[in-house]
Amino acid sequence: MIFNSYTFVAFFLIILLLHHLPFSWRTKKLNLLLASYIFYAAWNPPFILLLWLSTIVDFFVGRSLYTQQNKHKRKLLLVLSLIGNLGMLCFFKYGEFLLNNFVALLNLLGVDFHPAKPNIILPAGISFYTFTTLCYTIDMYKRRSKPVQSMLDFSLFVTFFPHLVAGPIVRPPQLVPQFESPRKATALQLGQGLFLLSLGLFMKVVLADTLLAGTADNVFAFQKPLQALDAWMGVLAFSGQIFFDFAGYSTCAIAVALCLGFVLPENFRYPYAAIGFSDFWRRWHITLSAWLRDYLYIPIGGNRKGAVRTYVNLMITMLLGGLWHGASWTFVVWGGLHGMYLCV
Repeated sequence: MIFNSYTFVAFFLIILLLHHLPFSWRTKKLNLLLASYIFYAAWNPPFILLLWLSTIVDFFVGRSLYTQQNKHKRKLLLVLSLIGNLGMLCFFKYGEFLLNNFVALLNLLGVDFHPAKPNIILPAGISFYTFTTLCYTIDMYKRRSKPVQSMLDFSLFVTFFPHLVAGPIVRPPQLVPQFESPRKATALQLGQGLFLLSLGLFMKVVLADTLLAGTADNVFAFQKPLQALDAWMGVLAFSGQIFFDFAGYSTCAIAVALCLGFVLPENFRYPYAAIGFSDFWRRWHITLSAWLRDYLYIPIGGNRKGAVRTYVNLMITMLLGGLWHGASWTFVVWGGLHGMYLCV
């Protein structure tokens, strides 16, 4: 299910009604959890099993990481969590990409190897909820915060439908405390939420999908040389399309949560007004940039070990950040270019 569909409109009206009825807070949270599973199952029901597996494993592993005193056992638990989460992500998102490159390498070396096509289906939102659960287990390992005591609250944190499919990427301290006490949108929050939802849908449906997508697709699919004006129109159209598509969806997510009384972190802050590439990454997909900074760039050394090591760490972070966006070499090159820009 996606925000820009009539099905979601009906679904959301029902959820709003249930959330404002005089049920107990636990019942309302159960309603939200069930709604989140329905929202996800509308795309492909069997993949709910992956959500359950990730939720259950990381809930108990996170608690053990926080309470376990033996350093070797704590490291083993963290490795098991990383293997489980990243293993699923690598298999479903990068399995076919890795296989194709392995086959190409063997063929280049003169080995005639042609395996059966794996036909792997990519689960919706796996990149987002994997990073969500990963930050929890890493935080528990570093004891940055206390473990979530309620399985219901943790399950809702992982699967809360506004952020489940395309972010923002939330961290436990940003959302879990909001589940601990009853929440219902005020009249002001509801009005702001509905306004932001209208704005997000306008950006996504009218600007990205209708006004700009056709021009961008036509220009980039054209097989012959283009006039300079046509080329620039295509580039500008695509620049607008990717912004309005992603920022529009993120705005919808923040708006839907706000209509229910919950606050999600900001994800875009006028990125095309940035004065440099460092400033750009503080404005574009803010929650991903902060995640890569805190859970990848800083742990591998950040800027603490000299200029050369800083540049290497920037390149590693941006290459992996590029690969996170998609399983193809074009995304790797894109990440590498941004790594070079940041080094400069």
